[in-house]
Amino acid sequence: MPHWLFLSHHSLVLLCVAVNPTMRLREIGDRVGITERAAHRLVSDLVAAGYVTRTREGSRNRYAVNRDQPLRHELLEGHTVGELLDLYAPDLARLQEVS
Repeated sequence: MPHWLFLSHHSLVLLCVAVNPTMRLREIGDRVGITERAAHRLVSDLVAAGYVTRTREGSRNRYAVNRDQPLRHELLEGHTVGELLDLYAPDLARLQEVS
């Protein structure tokens, strides 16, 4: 049986940076189950689309999620990224195990 997920890799990466704004790409990849290179591509997609802001702090990046951004699918029209994060907020603490 093929492996599939209910949430996309983009949304899982978004959850990672929401819970830990200084998480490294390697750590994001490990948590999501993708390569560091794929994590870089997905973070870059999120930055380019305005869902995440990336700033440099010394040798690390800090990410900030733009909670007011709308979710992209027409079935989710009127809902925001913040609502998605709020839905999963009680469970996000376990993602911090990596940091």
